[in-house]
Amino acid sequence: MDRYYSITELTREFGVSTRTLRFYEDEGLIHPERRGRTRLFRSADRRLLQEILRGRRIGFTIAEIREVINVYKEPPGEIGQLKLMMKRIDEKRDELRQKRKDIDETLQELNHAEEACLTRLAEIGVGT
Repeated sequence: MDRYYSITELTREFGVSTRTLRFYEDEGLIHPERRGRTRLFRSADRRLLQEILRGRRIGFTIAEIREVINVYKEPPGEIGQLKLMMKRIDEKRDELRQKRKDIDETLQELNHAEEACLTRLAEIGVGT
């Protein structure tokens, strides 16, 4: 027999709001059962939510998460999903490396600008 989770149980377990769960449902990422106005989440929905939240933490967009989920549903299934996930991880890693490089360059520019200001202040006889 499949275990069901309430929206309250999942919000507490994962530290997200009910609005977040409804958003993922509206986006077609999770598909809880409905009994009247009550949403009942299966174990599969719980695992999927766990993966969605992991994807969000590492910076994947909703579209990227949807793509990875959908690859699993079609041949080659899990193999294709894992290969796509590795590709997306490499892309995200490259993106972050570029951001790190940009930040380092900006910090160097700020240091140079600060040095120039301090030098000029010293030249005009103003102490800091």
